[in-house]
Amino acid sequence: MMHYTGRFAPSPTGPLHTGSLVAAMASYLDARAHHGRWLLRIEDIDEPRTVSGAAETMCDTLAALGMHADGEVIWQSQRKARYEAAFNQLGENVYPCGCSRKEIADSHTGIASDGAAIYPGTCRHGIAEGKTTRAWRLRVPPTMSAAGVITFEDRWLGRITEALSESTGDFVLKRADGFWAYQLAVVVDDAEQGVTDVVRGADLLGSTARQIYLQGLLRLPTPRYMHVPVVNNAAGEKLSKQTGATPLNLDRPLETLMGAAMSLGLVLPATAGTDLTSFWEAAISDWARRFV
Repeated sequence: MMHYTGRFAPSPTGPLHTGSLVAAMASYLDARAHHGRWLLRIEDIDEPRTVSGAAETMCDTLAALGMHADGEVIWQSQRKARYEAAFNQLGENVYPCGCSRKEIADSHTGIASDGAAIYPGTCRHGIAEGKTTRAWRLRVPPTMSAAGVITFEDRWLGRITEALSESTGDFVLKRADGFWAYQLAVVVDDAEQGVTDVVRGADLLGSTARQIYLQGLLRLPTPRYMHVPVVNNAAGEKLSKQTGATPLNLDRPLETLMGAAMSLGLVLPATAGTDLTSFWEAAISDWARRFV
């Protein structure tokens, strides 16, 4: 039987809210239902957006709700040398890009699932005279090639197929501000931590094909993936700090947990609302019934 390792990897841009709790709960339940490990990773690689003290508050919030990580909490900001080593391993698959965001947007190649403009390949064969390197990109294969289409089985959504050349184009691994990109950092960390299962919000579904492609180039294992529904606000927008999400109410932890469980479609007995131990026992049992 495969040893299961899952993880929750929040970005410390503010306190946890209902949307992030749903993702945390799904990853925690899946790990516990499989009798596996649940790791906590602080994804603070985007340092300009990191809020001081937010990570510590997140850890305290999770513990107050009964979610305790197994093993050491790791911080991406302390792992830059590992990302550079992986970057160097990619060799000629990576190239410098001198394009600004406006220039890429003006190419009208379309919008990727993460909201960024699809890169048209302008600098694939060299930076134009007079331009300097702004970022470093990874070449993606043409759709007609054997590696051009990524297909994987999502444990919630079913089979997903994506052609990277059409959906994102060559994507950034090192940003114009000098920071490593999310895609590279996540792939390196998941492999080093031995993550077998990634359970996260469906807002990150658009990153998965890129991460699988990177895993192949770096000869790293590909985890199983599950993307759970995101929580929306009253306007139908994904709940986030930018769309008015409020911090979790820890005065009524069971009420907070029951609300997140409902978002995941869990069917729990009335006794689940009596104390934390009863809640987690019931929630893990119902998750196991559905997904193990």
